[in-house]
Amino acid sequence: MPDYSITTDKDAFDFDVIYGFISQSYWAMGIPKETMRRAIANSLCFGVFDKDNKQVGFARLITDSATFAYLADVFILPSHRGKGLSKYLMETIVAHPDLQGLRRIVLATRDAHGLYAQYGFQPIENPEILMQIWHPNVYQREQIAEGV
Repeated sequence: MPDYSITTDKDAFDFDVIYGFISQSYWAMGIPKETMRRAIANSLCFGVFDKDNKQVGFARLITDSATFAYLADVFILPSHRGKGLSKYLMETIVAHPDLQGLRRIVLATRDAHGLYAQYGFQPIENPEILMQIWHPNVYQREQIAEGV
């Protein structure tokens, strides 16, 4: 896309844009800044930038770069939606050299199944084999403990 670029260079990322969106998202509402900083530092991240070098999107993969990855925190800012950027981001992600030959890539989404299906994601077969430890309100509990 001529007016947009994608990079994995974390030095180029605008943390305030990333944190501003994700901390208000349905999946990570209230995430502490330091938690988000650690998540970025320990993940393979993709930043989407406009022609003025302003960050307009993001995605990160928690991965061992050998067998498994979990796709998380995917967003395009509302003012840049409808331009094919989600598809551009997903095409870049699935083509990334560190993600080739993985046995499994998973994600969780409430509302973007159609997008991800275009890139090979399918509902989990045999979901009964998967288990999780899930603390949906962990960020709110952390804020209460910190007196926020």
